[in-house]
Amino acid sequence: MMHKIGVIGEINRYPIKSFAGEGLASCQVENYGLEGDRVYAFYDEAKTGWNSFITARDIPAMLAYRSKFVEGELQITAPDGRSVGWNEELAQELQPFSKRKIAMRGYQAPNPENPNLMSVDAASVLIITDASLRKLQSLWGKELDHRRFRANLVVIVDEHGLPEGEWIGKKLTIGTAGLQAEEYCERCSMITIDPDSLERDASLLKKVNEELGLSFGVYASVVNAGRIQVGDDVYLVSAAE
Repeated sequence: MMHKIGVIGEINRYPIKSFAGEGLASCQVENYGLEGDRVYAFYDEAKTGWNSFITARDIPAMLAYRSKFVEGELQITAPDGRSVGWNEELAQELQPFSKRKIAMRGYQAPNPENPNLMSVDAASVLIITDASLRKLQSLWGKELDHRRFRANLVVIVDEHGLPEGEWIGKKLTIGTAGLQAEEYCERCSMITIDPDSLERDASLLKKVNEELGLSFGVYASVVNAGRIQVGDDVYLVSAAE
């Protein structure tokens, strides 16, 4: 059983973890997620695992840098409009904002230790819907910029579409790609940072905690690689394949 639940309204890719990213008209979905998504990151060599990453939670100014791929080449634009490279000079530019020593890492495919994962985050695509955004905006009582949630896909759901929570455990078919909705995304202080002014508003995280148990959006793993584009229909398969 398969039925349409919405269409792709936006595709967003973030080549560098915690930097602003790029909106795409179409994108290849690989086994690890969107091609080129979060394949570069800053980290602390003194720590291991997830806690080793240095993100905008630590340095909000990172959100003012933009990253994108142009014909396969990484391009980075600093807040003042300068073009900068992925090199030690960039790390030194950010170092004054952090007490931790900043190191840099690139995740290049193929990764012999885990061929299904070359990006920073777990093998997943982060999805939010326009309906959930409207609901949260009403709960919060303030204008809500969806960029706070750094979703890969923004789905415009049908009027009677199922909430994201009811997607979990089911397969989504988009374009020629297949995804599996796995779990809610548990939100952190990242969403408190305005993507333009970089000002924090802790009341948003408080509201998401009080009303939604910190859950907003869903993570989906990749069932089969393929290509997606803005305007593609999103279909929900009743039983995972």
